[in-house]
Amino acid sequence: MLLNQPVFRWIHKLMDQFDTPILCIRLGPSTHVIVVSSPDLACEFLKKQDEIFISKPDVMSAYLISDGYLTTAMSPFGEQWRKMKRVINRKMLSSPIHKWLQPKRDEEADKLLWYICKQINKQNPGDLINVRSVSQHFCGNMIRNMIFGTRLFGQGTEDGGPGDEETEHDALIDERIQMWNNGARKGKCDLLDVLINLEYPNLTPEEIKAQIIELMLATIDNPANTIEWTIGEMINEPTILKRAAEELDHVVGRDKLVQELDLSKLNYLKACIKEAFRLHPFTPFVPPHVSIEDTTVGGYFIPKGSHVLLSRFGLGRNPNVWTDPLRFDPDRHLRGERKQVVLTDEELRMLPFSTGKRGCPGMMLGMTMTTMLLARMVQGFTWHAPYTEQRVDLVENHDDLFLAKPLLAIAKPRLPSYMYPKY
Repeated sequence: MLLNQPVFRWIHKLMDQFDTPILCIRLGPSTHVIVVSSPDLACEFLKKQDEIFISKPDVMSAYLISDGYLTTAMSPFGEQWRKMKRVINRKMLSSPIHKWLQPKRDEEADKLLWYICKQINKQNPGDLINVRSVSQHFCGNMIRNMIFGTRLFGQGTEDGGPGDEETEHDALIDERIQMWNNGARKGKCDLLDVLINLEYPNLTPEEIKAQIIELMLATIDNPANTIEWTIGEMINEPTILKRAAEELDHVVGRDKLVQELDLSKLNYLKACIKEAFRLHPFTPFVPPHVSIEDTTVGGYFIPKGSHVLLSRFGLGRNPNVWTDPLRFDPDRHLRGERKQVVLTDEELRMLPFSTGKRGCPGMMLGMTMTTMLLARMVQGFTWHAPYTEQRVDLVENHDDLFLAKPLLAIAKPRLPSYMYPKY
């Protein structure tokens, strides 16, 4: 298996060769890895038998990242997972906390426009904007502001981006804990303050640090990857970009900036994001689920301890589910009687966010960040391929599902100059 790199492409090649939506690979004497690319089977695992597939693998990488299984996403089934799930769902990512932190998200949405304008103003005509860098800065700055109350650690760079100090989390957390202990800080302003002051359950400094790292890992690359692919697809299909911009003009207007309260009305824009989630997932698989007892799914015996991998890659590109699956077509999500486009799929034909008891607790935050990022970029700017090219080269990296090269594009302001925030 180690010789067949990248493993996810080898696994999907095997599934194609055997023409099967479920595949079992045995590792060693007793570990069964079950890979699934069928919506019906996915529903069986994550809905009908969710309580059986509720645990997580006990592996060294997860142990190290979670500092000994102190966090929510990677902890095997047990009391620590229950404790941290309550913290995440009720104290960190609940609807009231989401609303409380909206001013910090609004601040970053305004800084996004300022940052892109600053990049444009210092360029010569025809110079390019690095869409990957812009998107990652937006997501990183936003989650830092929500957690630590600051967009940047240290001075940052001259153009407004993050600097070399961005990884120094632990010392800042220790300093904040000490401020609360000695009475130097009294008001809660961000998620770190919330975590430090939790009661029933109280969190240790190690639990706070581990959970913050996990949240930051989950909220930067995923939205940024989605927006990079979406902008690239839009540039290559100008009618899609034009429709999204026209929807923003109709719903929001050209005399005010799109806000979070507008996002629910932007059906075509959300359909574009949903199509990117389907065709260009951030990772090939949902994090593995582990069965806590023997069971049968779809007529297949699944032993206790099996590692189940739901394939985002296989579900989203399944030709038995999607017509012309490799084509970027937002309209496929607008058909039917549903008036509102939602970024999830009840039938699990695609899995941008996991579901069930081990589902993604940050789904509301992730959807808000992703939709606002695209909305501001499309409302604020026109996007074009470099002058030397008719299209941008949307080649998928062989080793993962990112674009092989960062997306570089020409951006020009499309709103009156007074609409762009200045700092």
